[in-house]
Amino acid sequence: MTQFSFHLDATDQDTSARAGRWVTPHGVVETPAFMPVGTLATVKGLLPDQLKAVGAQMVLSNTYHLALRPGAEIVRELGGLHRFMDWDGPILTDSGGFQVFSLARLRKLDDEKAVFRSHIDGSLLELSPERAIQIQQDLGADCIMCLDECPPANDVPENIRAAVDRTTLWAKRCREAQSRDDQALFGIVQGGIREELRTRSASGLVPIDFPGYAVGGLSVGEAPADMYRTLDFTVPQLPSEKPRYLMGVGRPEDIVEAVCRGIDLFDCVMPTRNGRNAMAFTSRGPVRLRNAVHRNDESPLDPECECTACQRYSRAYLRHLFVAKEMLGGILVSLHNIAFYQKLVRDLRIAVNNGTVAEFRTNQLARWQTQP
Repeated sequence: MTQFSFHLDATDQDTSARAGRWVTPHGVVETPAFMPVGTLATVKGLLPDQLKAVGAQMVLSNTYHLALRPGAEIVRELGGLHRFMDWDGPILTDSGGFQVFSLARLRKLDDEKAVFRSHIDGSLLELSPERAIQIQQDLGADCIMCLDECPPANDVPENIRAAVDRTTLWAKRCREAQSRDDQALFGIVQGGIREELRTRSASGLVPIDFPGYAVGGLSVGEAPADMYRTLDFTVPQLPSEKPRYLMGVGRPEDIVEAVCRGIDLFDCVMPTRNGRNAMAFTSRGPVRLRNAVHRNDESPLDPECECTACQRYSRAYLRHLFVAKEMLGGILVSLHNIAFYQKLVRDLRIAVNNGTVAEFRTNQLARWQTQP
């Protein structure tokens, strides 16, 4: 694991925000960092060069979905995920653990493994900790995740406790199954929004000494205040000298609040999913482009953004694309949203280095409330 290292450049004095550099075999990731989601080895509608042009450093793909199609063995035979999708920067692969939660009606679960019925053709896919690691080793991502069980936020305590213990058991098996030394395996802390269960999870995972740790099981239905409170008592239990990754959390205000609590890495489908559905994130708050108010609007989507959508096209034109069901609309607004998220984490990094995170948080959250 000598190909990986994490360096803290600055820590904010008024919050727990950090600015760092995570060194991987495919490049350095400056943190805080947001990873666009490329579930099926593609960030929907966008070329790798476009992602790089707006500042994306690292992308995420999904073990479960790629195991179903085209198959991890095919990706391996074609040179691995980096070559397959023509992305030469760092890649993270999720283990399929979120599908244990999201596809609950299609799976059976016990301490040995999860068994899924494919949402594509109904065929069976067995995902044990060992199989999850093998798939991710075949894919060849820089950062791979332990298989975990993500319980619903409103589940009863005894079920969440059982999920915590199963996640710890699986984490140990994942660690034992890993044979490649050019992939950083992250443990995933579960436990819902209960402090004693998050503590139970962290105390089981930290002694395994993973090169990084993720906080899972948030943004699954709990109120934002509960998410922030959970981070308040969870993050301090994770090693400060290793990267911390908050899985699947992507509202801009949540990213700001999580950075203030010591999180380094983020991913979410929101920028591209919302972009395909005519919703843009801007410096003044969300803009819904289907609204008639934009019909004759010659102004750019966001005057503070340097992306292609904002520099070359009007809100009126972007709205026209969506009304006319032209695919370019979703492409341009997805690109803009990724650019917005990359600027947000860059600005947060600058604020950490300047010691102005608290001021940045106050000002930015206020600005996002001004958009009509």
